[in-house]
Amino acid sequence: MPASGGAPAVGQPWPLGATAQPDGVNFSVFARGSTRIELVLFEQADDERPARTIALEPSTNRSYHYWHVFVPGLRPGQLYGYRAHGPFAPERGLRFDPGKVLLDPYGRAVCFPAARSRTAAMVAGDNAGSALRSVVSAAQGYDWQGDRPLGRPFAETVIYELHVGGFTKHASSGVDGQRRGTYAGLVEKIPYLRELSITAVELLPVFCFDPQDAPPGKLNYWGYSPLSFFAPHPAYSSRREPLAVLDEFRDMVKSLHRAGIEVILDVVFNHTAEAGQRGPTICWRGLANDVYYHLEADRARYADYSGCGNALNANQPIVRRLIRDSLRYWVEEMHVDGFRFDLASILARDEQGRPVENPPILWDLESDPVLARTKLIAEAWDAAGLYQVGRFVGESWKEWNGRFRDDIRRFVRGDENLVSALATRMLGSPDLYGHEEREPEQSIHFVTCHDGFTLNDLVSYERKHNQANGEDNRDGTDENFSWNCGCEGPSDDPAVESLRNRQVKNFLALDLIAIGTPMLLMGDELRRTQRGNNNAYCLDDETSWLDWRLLERHRDVHRFVRHLILARLRTRQEHGLSLNQFLRQARIHWHGVRLGQPDWSPGSHSLAATVWAHSGELVYHFLFNAWREELVFALPQPPPGTAGVWLRWLDTALPTPDDIRLLEEAPPVAAGSYAAAPHSMVVLVGVMQRAGVRP
Repeated sequence: MPASGGAPAVGQPWPLGATAQPDGVNFSVFARGSTRIELVLFEQADDERPARTIALEPSTNRSYHYWHVFVPGLRPGQLYGYRAHGPFAPERGLRFDPGKVLLDPYGRAVCFPAARSRTAAMVAGDNAGSALRSVVSAAQGYDWQGDRPLGRPFAETVIYELHVGGFTKHASSGVDGQRRGTYAGLVEKIPYLRELSITAVELLPVFCFDPQDAPPGKLNYWGYSPLSFFAPHPAYSSRREPLAVLDEFRDMVKSLHRAGIEVILDVVFNHTAEAGQRGPTICWRGLANDVYYHLEADRARYADYSGCGNALNANQPIVRRLIRDSLRYWVEEMHVDGFRFDLASILARDEQGRPVENPPILWDLESDPVLARTKLIAEAWDAAGLYQVGRFVGESWKEWNGRFRDDIRRFVRGDENLVSALATRMLGSPDLYGHEEREPEQSIHFVTCHDGFTLNDLVSYERKHNQANGEDNRDGTDENFSWNCGCEGPSDDPAVESLRNRQVKNFLALDLIAIGTPMLLMGDELRRTQRGNNNAYCLDDETSWLDWRLLERHRDVHRFVRHLILARLRTRQEHGLSLNQFLRQARIHWHGVRLGQPDWSPGSHSLAATVWAHSGELVYHFLFNAWREELVFALPQPPPGTAGVWLRWLDTALPTPDDIRLLEEAPPVAAGSYAAAPHSMVVLVGVMQRAGVRP
């Protein structure tokens, strides 16, 4: 893109970023404390030097702390950056370095030169040849063809956590080579997502991130290293033109919406790719370091609540506006349906880093009319020990329920003193959320997510195996609550494999039946493995990618998941209620192996419950056996009006297709008792003859 044009004009401080107009581009950037700003323009991505440098004068091109200029003749696609002059005084929190070309914090696209170097941004000297470039984008002009965010209630939502690259990057995906690992590649797999019947994808970070923020010889794969809060990650585009990524992302969103699938973004507003004291100067550090980041009393040091070297000062007014503007952009111009906030408790800290009862940024987002219909999900903890599960601020925020994950893992592996916790988690965690009088969907419950073992590895490994990460297996959590079922790693023993398959189905059933909003990890329905690695953030290879050959190998697990999800959706279709609403109106009678005698003692490993659902049309009888031996449970009399029989809908110990059935195919069971196999879960159903209801 030619960097030519007429004489620059003063420009306007609003809007921030680069705004294309018919006769040129207006640039505006916040840089408090800077003594001079230079706008640098590049003709090509790999140019070693800018083609043009435009000096912004404090007397004319600065309004308050905003530097602005209008450059006639420029068009969308123009590559640009900033140099910020000012004091390099870390002891005062100032780190201006005019040798560094800086990204625009409001830039809508980012271009990576072939020589891009994170290291060059860490050391003294001019890094123009290896610096990232922002790209001027066009004004709105994409044809959405009537598309709007779907606005699906949480009560009807099943979330599938998905990595855009890893979903189709494996050769077995069947996606054309150029589109593997891209937004376009994901579109090709929408029929699979529809067949699975999930209702929302939660995409691991798609904000442009720094792939070089990783150990030597590795790449940052997960994407929790943001370089921009506006630009989609260009490496996920199947086309190389810098602006093509914008429409490819929109095409993906529009296609998912047409399939009835919402798009939730995993967003990282807790830290940036600039890391700690020795980190690179890429954007915010070089423009207003003391504004954007939490600093220690020694202003040369960064407060680190994220575990990544720095923490964004989210409740500082300038940063609050940046976050709000970013989310508005993704909703208004990219049509996303919601956001999951990584380490969201950092956003609950004030400008001095102290936890506060009513954090301004969180109320800003909840009360913003543009965001009013979006899903807001908090990972309600941070890396500095602030744990807010069950007490995150706000009226509409939902929370990742880490307590559900841990308690369900421990019960299924056979730990003691977990029966009461099982009942509590299955009922939507009223111990965490009951005091708020919130809907049960407050709890986003899950057994696995990107961070930790996959579901297959949870039942195949008792300890982490992160040697490939290059950190001597020191990284990743040691507290996995996993059980290898008798053999560490892959096994050819049929008994071990059978038990693992059963445990996988136990976890899936508990996750998808519990009251709340369930979330599944990409590939768990196919028993995807990371070979025991519980922190594969830097492994952009087959360790992390979804191997689609597993679909044939574990088709029974895939079928099991699909039937469970369909049970939730059909409850809505046939009763006008979600499964959560359906069960919330139920009467529950607790049992042990004997009727009416639940065993809540520390040594118990089993529980049963009869659930009389809405209007008495369905009655469920649940059996949970986490013990290593078979248990015979007494059964209550089948409800009146059910032809005097219980129907076996689900039994995780049985081979497919008997592990789960459509109700019209479910066989009756003998009256009086049911023998639940070791480590199994059973669901019996009584159906009123008048109802004709299927789960």
